[in-house]
Amino acid sequence: MSITEYEDRIKDIVNMPDHEAFIYDFLSVYEKISKSTITKLRKGTNNLSKVAGEVYLKNKLFFKETNGDLFQAYSNLEEHVNELKSKPRYIIVTNYQQLLAKDTHTFDTLDIEFKDLPKYFEFFLAWNGIEKAEFEKENPADLKAAERFAKLFDELRKDNPDAKSHSFNLFLIRLLFCMFAEDTGIFEQDLFTNYLKQLTAPDGSDMNERIAELFTFLDKKERDGSEPAYLSSFPYVNGQLFTEKHENLVFSKKTRQIMIDAGELIGWSKVNPDILGSMLQAVASEDKRSHLGMHYTSVPNIMKVIKPLFLDELRESFENAKGNYKKLTSLLTRIGNIKFMDPACGSGNFLIITYKELRRLEIDILVEINNMGISTTYIPSVTLDQFYGIEIEDFAVDVTQLSLWIADHQMNIELNEATKDLYCATLPLKKAGAIVHGNSLKLDWNKVMPHQEDQEIYIFGNPPYLGSKKQNKEQKQDMELAVSSYIKKKYKILDYVCGWFILAAKFVRDNSNAQFAFVTTNSICQGEQVSVLWDHLFNWIQIKFGYNSFKWNNNAKNNAGVTVSIIGCCARNNKVKKYLFKGDVKEKVENISPYLTEGKDLAIKSSKKQMSQLPEMSFGSMPNDGGNLIFKESEYQKLPENIKNFCKNLIGSKELMNNTKRYCLWLYNVSPELYNKVSGINELIEKVKEYRLNSKRKATQELASTPQLFGEIRWKNSNTNIIVPRHTSNNRMYVPMGIVGNDTVIADSSMAIYDAPIWLLGLLESRLHMVWLRNVGGGGLAQG
Repeated sequence: MSITEYEDRIKDIVNMPDHEAFIYDFLSVYEKISKSTITKLRKGTNNLSKVAGEVYLKNKLFFKETNGDLFQAYSNLEEHVNELKSKPRYIIVTNYQQLLAKDTHTFDTLDIEFKDLPKYFEFFLAWNGIEKAEFEKENPADLKAAERFAKLFDELRKDNPDAKSHSFNLFLIRLLFCMFAEDTGIFEQDLFTNYLKQLTAPDGSDMNERIAELFTFLDKKERDGSEPAYLSSFPYVNGQLFTEKHENLVFSKKTRQIMIDAGELIGWSKVNPDILGSMLQAVASEDKRSHLGMHYTSVPNIMKVIKPLFLDELRESFENAKGNYKKLTSLLTRIGNIKFMDPACGSGNFLIITYKELRRLEIDILVEINNMGISTTYIPSVTLDQFYGIEIEDFAVDVTQLSLWIADHQMNIELNEATKDLYCATLPLKKAGAIVHGNSLKLDWNKVMPHQEDQEIYIFGNPPYLGSKKQNKEQKQDMELAVSSYIKKKYKILDYVCGWFILAAKFVRDNSNAQFAFVTTNSICQGEQVSVLWDHLFNWIQIKFGYNSFKWNNNAKNNAGVTVSIIGCCARNNKVKKYLFKGDVKEKVENISPYLTEGKDLAIKSSKKQMSQLPEMSFGSMPNDGGNLIFKESEYQKLPENIKNFCKNLIGSKELMNNTKRYCLWLYNVSPELYNKVSGINELIEKVKEYRLNSKRKATQELASTPQLFGEIRWKNSNTNIIVPRHTSNNRMYVPMGIVGNDTVIADSSMAIYDAPIWLLGLLESRLHMVWLRNVGGGGLAQG
């Protein structure tokens, strides 16, 4: 059951006019307490208390309702429970105005208004086997917000099928700001939610009119007193958040209630601004909803990028400046002049975390100055107009702006709490540098982020990966535009992320005081891409730091993660300390090679000619058959013997590593006279022919002339054929390999060495070759 379902069901129970059955209905919300248990409890069968108004379910609950002194009733019940040998998990006492509760395992307590019980459903999740600490790891406030907005999005879309996406999404962004504002001190507490509750009709018929009226007023700087009294408490917002005219929307009774529930039931002050963007994007994209509110890069992972890029050095400068007013003010000036850009910013996670960390450094400097007994007037050093981004999805652009404003407010609160004497107001909202809607590989980054010569600049982020074979037509054109002017040969084999590396390196070439760091698939530091990319980049830049291959997990449930590296670079002639990271280990090195090892700026070039005179490795055979010539083991066992006679074993990477079996119909060099009369074979051949004719690729269509054969045949009639998987796990000490005979077809998911001497397998599996693979071909990638 989702968070909103818990809240809504408990809300219905709390709002009932009669609370006679309250505790039974409340227990029924938690699915692991069975219906039969609750039925017996109603009848008194398993109620261990015989006192009127009390319900005692062994190990689960001791409940008491009272009309007298609530605290005295609670105290008496707690004393009684302490004398019991087997204590219930929860004590609950209520007069249906207030509710007191205690978790006897964690000793956590509740003292709340009865009507607020839906907000605290998680307090009782132990009934479902979920402990509080475990639940809190799931960012409950973020999940609540995401689920509420998903409901609202679906209902509004249903009622407004023709609404323009931009105006529709802009409404969601404004709504989210208002709810966050009323719960964090930007607006008066509950100001917006009460506006909806008190000034709109229950059926939602006038919601659009009230919303439009309010949004227009929030953008009005000059107030002359002629506005309606019910608007006068709302402040001027600015930041152009409410400047664009609200497009009319249809609201219903249901959408009105969802909006009010979102205001009343979500603790917006606990929602992370670095997740807001991802949350709203997930809400607006149904295919991303599997873990609403959880698809965002975790703060620890972002810190792996920004700490070695600039934050560690700034923090070190602060430590060295302590006690020295001149150095401290100089550092304030410095951090206020740095510019930051994420050229694939998504919903702004990297920018938000960077802004917050820089503001925290600013606060620490101000606190240090105050501790020196020097009074100062707060003039912001770090401002939003230092931050720039490029994003291809227009909705994400608006969301990033909103998230930065909210982060700004949170940091203002931290500043005011830390310094006491200094004050920084959030409203009116301040302009951010520029979050630009566009394609990073087509834009001039210098124009996106205007800057002075030699200004300190940091570029960072997590650009899209996409291997060369997975790029669509437009992405291939992007790569040609961004890369081909600098890398003439073989650039088409490069991953999509290489476009960002090329443009960032070009930016650093032209702006020597700039540095960059990107998260990237580790493939750009492995195999044949290395020489193509890094031989060129090293003309302009050097590697400052690197994280070798590790799993890049975000905060999504059950997220397997992707294997990545982090690479930070600076201008070629800069004198910098260089570090390699492996897990929590940080190692200072003289120089970092393109393979992210300590070594020279050298890349091993691929060659079509081998030096060893050993047998060549090639791809396996490719079926290109639509699956019609291949059989799982269970399918093969059901085949008639006369068809089995024309089959061979089929082995690819998966079969080799998992010790499973597949088979294939193999009619290579077999006369049609031998199989034409075998029932079932011609039907399979016809399906292959149809599949190939329906292909959009001309080469595949041409293969329809020989539908009885694999699309590409490399099989040889040899009893010593070595199979090598094209990909395997980084966790393996050795790449699994094997030898198969002429009764087996090696599939194209693996490499093959046909008619190989047995001793060659020993050489390939040698420790020496594994060292080569790990350092040149990657931790688990076998290169042919």
